Amino acid sequence: MPLRSSSTILLAVLLGASPASAADYAVEGRIAAPGDGGWDYATIDPGAERVCDTHGETLVEVDIAKGTASAPFAGIARGHAAVPVPGRHLLAVTSGHDDSVRLFDTATGTELAKVAVGSDPDAAFYAPGLARVVVINAKGGTVSMLDPVARTVTGTITLKPGLEAAANDGDTLLVNNEDLNELETANLRTGRVGPTVALTGCQGPTGLAFDPDTEQAISACANRKAAIVDVRHHRLVALLDIGAGPDTVLVDSGRRVALIPCGRDGTLTVIALGENPHVVGEVRTEAGARTGALDPATGKIYLPSADLAPPAAPGGRPQPKAGTFHVLVLAPR
Repeated sequence: MPLRSSSTILLAVLLGASPASAADYAVEGRIAAPGDGGWDYATIDPGAERVCDTHGETLVEVDIAKGTASAPFAGIARGHAAVPVPGRHLLAVTSGHDDSVRLFDTATGTELAKVAVGSDPDAAFYAPGLARVVVINAKGGTVSMLDPVARTVTGTITLKPGLEAAANDGDTLLVNNEDLNELETANLRTGRVGPTVALTGCQGPTGLAFDPDTEQAISACANRKAAIVDVRHHRLVALLDIGAGPDTVLVDSGRRVALIPCGRDGTLTVIALGENPHVVGEVRTEAGARTGALDPATGKIYLPSADLAPPAAPGGRPQPKAGTFHVLVLAPR
């Protein structure tokens, strides 16, 4: 599908579907959550109206309707990503320190299986066309195709070590390589490795998202940049300024924007997508809010965070204060 023409974008603007601006978002509140320690990817489960977020050795679930949080699953060896399996009471959680994926029954709260995958499973997502959980093994440089019902790995794709966040365009897998500063691709159905895209000017790409409407992938970089890639033509089309400390990218296709939480600065960068991607502005969030999830039904953004104490040594990282973990909620206006 070709990128939108300028006339199409102009028509959308005239009809009132212009990209969101920084002024379109405001902090609605925060939801207190249990547990201490670090956190990683957050995932929305619209069918269950919940946000799932790995939190150290536990998994936190936020009830969107009630505005409450609980920690129903524990025993995870440094959790990274939690993936709801549609149509089933199943949740797959990558367990980075023991190279496994834990499968939980969300109806009973029990662990059903511990499936061995590659080295340091990190990011993961569900591919509905294949009915597989796609697991990105960061240090191993491989991708495990996990059948969550059969509880087994059905295939492995070999890429390069240093893998980070992933997204997909149908059967096309997109993965940031944090060490090589490139976007790697592969075919999820055949396992065949595709071309790589050099993210010139982007250092340490972590967060990644794909927008099907514009056919653009957005990588968040550690050097305060966002790299915009034309996926169809495998080329970098823009390098934009963002805040410091990003770790995820969220795409709101309805508002035609990419949203990048930057935890070091405590900001959310808003990027308008299209033929001329550009930064619209920033929303003030809070330090530590570097990952998040977007509810496509409401446009609300859920950012895990905690109150931070100064680093113990110069040059170190601020540490979360005990008992302060929460989820910051931003709403479009």
